[in-house]
Amino acid sequence: MNNRENIKNVKRIVFKLGTNTLTNPDGNIALSRIYSLIESLAELKREDREIIIVTSGAVGMGAGLLKNTEKFDPVSVKQACAAVGQSKLMHFYQEAFEKFNIITAQILLTVDDFANRKKYLSLRNTLSTLLELGVIPIINENDTVSTSELECFKENEVEVCFGDNDKLSALVTSKLDADLLVILSDIDGLFDKDPKKYNDAKIIPIIKKISPEVEALGFEASKGGRGGMKTKLEAAKVVMHSGGMTLIANGKETGIINKIFKGERAGTLFLPVENLSGRKKWIAYATNIKSHIKVNNGAKTALIEKKASLMPVGIIEIINEFKKGDVIGILDNEGLEFAKGMTNYSSRECKLVIGKHSDEIEKILGFKNYDTVITRDNMVIL
Repeated sequence: MNNRENIKNVKRIVFKLGTNTLTNPDGNIALSRIYSLIESLAELKREDREIIIVTSGAVGMGAGLLKNTEKFDPVSVKQACAAVGQSKLMHFYQEAFEKFNIITAQILLTVDDFANRKKYLSLRNTLSTLLELGVIPIINENDTVSTSELECFKENEVEVCFGDNDKLSALVTSKLDADLLVILSDIDGLFDKDPKKYNDAKIIPIIKKISPEVEALGFEASKGGRGGMKTKLEAAKVVMHSGGMTLIANGKETGIINKIFKGERAGTLFLPVENLSGRKKWIAYATNIKSHIKVNNGAKTALIEKKASLMPVGIIEIINEFKKGDVIGILDNEGLEFAKGMTNYSSRECKLVIGKHSDEIEKILGFKNYDTVITRDNMVIL
């Protein structure tokens, strides 16, 4: 069975619909195109598949309605556009799917919904219940309260950004154990060179590994979108390492969804490379790291090659504050992050035991819950 044939058998699918797929150049909904896509999605639903949609477009729709916005702060204007446009966007989806007797549900998310494990587990349960009830969840980032998609920013030296819903769609795919993420944009797939500059650029049909050479093929966002190929590659990487497939294809191509699920050659297909456990998926991809532990070379070697847990004796520096149970980054002696993990002790406690052996923890802290600062089961090597 070839790789494209595997798509025919997938059960749970996340579709990411980009702004340029949803709208015409004037910012209005591309009605005939979107109704065609929705009809194809309804057909997949009749085949007893589970469908989740991650949609862009709210800001663009709101911008078409609000006037005289020049005097306001640009980010505030975009948030206002999102508030106005989201209800219009959702109303459109609801009416369109109702024609096929399909119920939809609106889910608005912020980065905190993934960074906080309790919120994440609640979100996962809600989405799983909706799917079991035959509902199509329609997800968007809550731009009205979150600027992370509208404007990437630094928070305690950590970049916080979903990136035009590409990362959001990957997190949803990963966290819900979906089989396939389909990213529909206005580009035919991943090219071997920039198609805007080179007429002989060719689509790469299959990607088995995102190497530095593949990452170098990421290009800037197209007009109207906020992502671009770079964020799509980042999304594909998350899904690949979560055991799923990603397909990047042109949502403007007539009958694109039917072609994909007939196993025909369309777009670029990214194949799975491994499957992390649920907890490790959350650790690896669903948090914005604010704090770090720096370790010596011996500890780095033990963590990577011997699959060891992190002992206090290997720590050389604590960067920023954290609580027990927080996910933090693990840096090598050069400051390069090579792992993430959920810590057994707070930053204050870790500072007291830096460079110490495990049998000294209780004497120094007055208690000892663990011999290790981060256990292997709660660590992901990047």
